Amino acid sequence: MILKKAVTGEGIRKLSQKTLSERLGWKVKGYKVDEKMLIEVLIKAAIDGESIEAVSQDLEGVADGNSVREALNRVLRVEALQEQEKQLNEALADCLPEQMPREGLEWVIDFHDEPFYGKSEKLKAYTVRGEAKEGTTYFWRIATLYVIWRQVRITLALRYVLPGENSLSVLEALLERGKALGFSPQVLYLDKGFCSGPIIRYLQRQEIPSLIACPIRGKAGGTRALCKGRKAYRSPYTFSDGTSVELALVPSLKRVQGDKRERTWLAFVLIHLDWPPKQAQKRYRRRFGVESSYRQLGQLRAHSNSRNPALRFFFLALALFLLNLWVFLLCLACRLIQVGPFSIDPKSFRLNRFKAFLRRALEQAYHSSLSIPIYTF
Repeated sequence: MILKKAVTGEGIRKLSQKTLSERLGWKVKGYKVDEKMLIEVLIKAAIDGESIEAVSQDLEGVADGNSVREALNRVLRVEALQEQEKQLNEALADCLPEQMPREGLEWVIDFHDEPFYGKSEKLKAYTVRGEAKEGTTYFWRIATLYVIWRQVRITLALRYVLPGENSLSVLEALLERGKALGFSPQVLYLDKGFCSGPIIRYLQRQEIPSLIACPIRGKAGGTRALCKGRKAYRSPYTFSDGTSVELALVPSLKRVQGDKRERTWLAFVLIHLDWPPKQAQKRYRRRFGVESSYRQLGQLRAHSNSRNPALRFFFLALALFLLNLWVFLLCLACRLIQVGPFSIDPKSFRLNRFKAFLRRALEQAYHSSLSIPIYTF
């Protein structure tokens, strides 16, 4: 174990580099760039939200940006996306806290989109279409399996989502990965994007306890016809494709203008769960922890305009790996000594401090540039 007595920046640097080197298995042979340098340049770009070119200019001990990009394009090939995904899933699993139980945990599966603004048809072939957001309808998409254990939120697995892949196949792949790691869910939370007949029937057959947000559709019929009264209640419902479910319906007051409030409804599909409607609403709110994780992902994502789709996906996966590593270190060094359930003190090692430790170690190892030459004519 690299970290024995204390969590240090140098220890984090060595641990992150060692884990990624072992899992990725890149064979980089060059007099300017080697595997270790390549990985640490990528980590520095991620924690600073910078491009590879910016990192190469900032660190004196690394190769120039062109050399680093050429080496990256040789090891990150779009033909090997599935193999890359597998390698990074193994790296995510290396960061799971030893204390974490494998049973009785809450699972969340969700999509995360990063906007794509390019016009290249070659790149668009690896993006998915979605509702207009941030000025585009094209996105790099990943799906993640995320678990909740006390104060710990950690990503178990990821999936690169490509055009033509449906939500059911993504769901099946992530659930299989979770089971392969020895985990079993107490309950699975899914958002409205997964509320479809094939997915509901699959979860019913697999007997996976699940809570799915259900969209309110129709003007007078459909699920909207159930939105009546003033109290929360449960009701059987059959979708238009014949899928029968148990729905929990909860009224909610939404502020629309000033002090004026409007009654709205929330609906949830209950699968192998016997929860009252209010409990379903309260438990589903725990799913929003994954949104916080995605916001943190944005703090660890390198900037890139690369035309290599494998690199674009890699930067998203690298951010998830660094988040998992941070959570692993929280559980390792920030546990509160007390009698009772496992508890940590997240204030003693926030994400920004983790980034600062890693940044200082990298700058010490490769020496930050403190000057630029002046050319005279």
